[in-house]
Amino acid sequence: MKRLLLSLAILLSSAMAFAGEGMWIPMLLQYNEKEMQEMGMRITADDIYSINHSSLKDAIVLFGGGCTGEIVSDYGLLLTNHHCGYDYIQQHSSVNHDYLTDGFWAMDRSQELPCPGLTVVFLREMRDVTAQVLDQVTDDMTEEKRQATINENTKRIIAEVEKTTPYKVSIKAFFCGNEYYLLLNEVFTDVRLVGCPPSNIGKFGGDTDNWVWPRHTGDFSVFRVYADKDGHPADYSADNVPYKPAKHLDISLKGAEEGDFAFVFGYPARTNEYLPAVAVDQEANVIDPIAVRLRGEILDIYNKYQEQDRKVRIQYASKHAGLGNGWKKWMGVTEGINHFHGVEKKRFYEKSFEEWCYVTFQRSFYFNLLEQFDKKYKELEPYKVAYTYLTNAGLNIELIDFAGNFAKLSQVTKDTPKEEIDDMIVSLKEASKEFFKNYYQPIDEEVAKTMLNEYLENQPADFRPSFLNEIKDVDAYVAMLFSKSMFCDEQKVNDFLEKFRLSSVKKLQKDPALVAYQSMINFYREDVNPKMKPINEELARLQRLYMKGQMQMEPEKHFSPDANFTLRVTYGKVEGFKPQDGKNYRHFTTLEGIMEKENPDIYDYVVEPKLKELFNNKDYGRYADKDGTMHVAFTASVHTTGGNSGSPILNADGQLLGLNFDRCWEGTMSDLVYDPNICRNISVDIRYVLFIMDKFAGAKHLVDEMTIVE
Repeated sequence: MKRLLLSLAILLSSAMAFAGEGMWIPMLLQYNEKEMQEMGMRITADDIYSINHSSLKDAIVLFGGGCTGEIVSDYGLLLTNHHCGYDYIQQHSSVNHDYLTDGFWAMDRSQELPCPGLTVVFLREMRDVTAQVLDQVTDDMTEEKRQATINENTKRIIAEVEKTTPYKVSIKAFFCGNEYYLLLNEVFTDVRLVGCPPSNIGKFGGDTDNWVWPRHTGDFSVFRVYADKDGHPADYSADNVPYKPAKHLDISLKGAEEGDFAFVFGYPARTNEYLPAVAVDQEANVIDPIAVRLRGEILDIYNKYQEQDRKVRIQYASKHAGLGNGWKKWMGVTEGINHFHGVEKKRFYEKSFEEWCYVTFQRSFYFNLLEQFDKKYKELEPYKVAYTYLTNAGLNIELIDFAGNFAKLSQVTKDTPKEEIDDMIVSLKEASKEFFKNYYQPIDEEVAKTMLNEYLENQPADFRPSFLNEIKDVDAYVAMLFSKSMFCDEQKVNDFLEKFRLSSVKKLQKDPALVAYQSMINFYREDVNPKMKPINEELARLQRLYMKGQMQMEPEKHFSPDANFTLRVTYGKVEGFKPQDGKNYRHFTTLEGIMEKENPDIYDYVVEPKLKELFNNKDYGRYADKDGTMHVAFTASVHTTGGNSGSPILNADGQLLGLNFDRCWEGTMSDLVYDPNICRNISVDIRYVLFIMDKFAGAKHLVDEMTIVE
């Protein structure tokens, strides 16, 4: 009977490795090629990734360190999401030039706007260096010795490769530290804003529609990569020229049909598909709900003030988007995990793993592994909760967080070199300028009162920063904090920096905002991190062992490593879905849906007059679907996560269908548990992107740069 149960469990767990599930390493895509072609792909793995000739990988970039972009012309033209370019659009915006509200389009290259600090990264090559990295690593090593050996090997390998290449060299762990790959990247630093639609197109639906299907958001922005005259990366210069890529993506006007094969090529940030049930339960039902509640209260405050003042709306647009994205996603994770029994499915799989372990004593090192997970996650929980309050409540008080920039300056002494102090002053002046540009004190005061009350009510005295335990009245403390701290006043901060002397250090150390920041950081450094660190190290060891065990238990299964901000391919089908009884969503939305959602009294649902005119006249040009409508967005069963924002979604011929920008609410659990019946990625249709550029914005010159496949 046991053998029968074991066989059934393994059969079920193998069946859970659905076609297309996983985030696949492009250099190993030949192992997926047969399945992809059986699903409809008409190109080869070599067309997608090659180091011997140009391939699709040469058109994909890591954009800004947190998103994906794609090159769509021979002149370095780049597409990504509106929300990926949001910070740079906001930086260029003011009341007089409100590019968030009005959009922006450079009608020639002289009008393109530099974006200091923005980078794009091209992967040039990956190499498997597992054997070299794990050289001299043995199973009986302590974790400390193991990591020291790996670090030493990694440093040596990188140094050797750097002698032979102009590219940036790094090594990343895969499969929880069971495998290692070396990356050769080329980093470009001159990237310019070319165009973006108004937020009423690029962010249509706002936080209300975020993570939701049906979706009607034209989530795209346009940039251009520049290089020196020889095509190499270079800092911004008027002499730089548009980068000529080895490959740019062709664009299909055929659209995405139900059942079509599709794949996403991009930089997914983080997934944890192989965690034990106890970890998934803790994340979904303990940690995420706390972060959701705290962020929700802050967002309510932001909303109140942003609705009252246009300037404040611009100032807090990016902050609101950053907080709101995680807030709504984590709600979806909890809902999805519980509604679709993610923890129970994990536990069922673990039963099969335990039975497999006990078949032979040769697997004794896996005995009691799951019990060890339970013990360690229970130990971790109070410290993880404390960290969640610190980052989502304490450090979301902007005044305190800004004061933290001055912590290093508050520690200088007569032995600190003058040049080092001068560099700090220059850096802090720039930080001050950026901070006060987007700061509104009444918001921060209300956030401070709300978050400090939350902290005091929900965290015990020994699990919160010490300064909180001295507060008798939150309102009185906040009034004192904002009246006595110089960090509320840009002029006071600038005067302090201009006149800074060693004698100024004592004044800085006594500033109540910096005192609060230091208390928070000391709490983390002395009370939280020292307890979390050894637990997390042990959990990392257990997870590495568990990952190895899962791969040994199912040797025929093709495992994909969790996302870690390296280039990946994911694939599936264009399709709608049925998230609940009585709901049956088709795979696409149209411009008609935007008109149906229009509400001139709500900022996120205002429809631009020009867009309405184009709709009324059905003036879609060559971008209309064969059904005569203007398609806006579509869904597919392709596994994506954060970092995939801006990724191209491509058809069977490797042509651009759209830009991935979101997941459906019901499927946000896919970072932890993936179910192709419910997990859907959401993309803006490339035809809508081109329609907005051409017919709405009058920027047809950009479309003319591209290779269009009718």
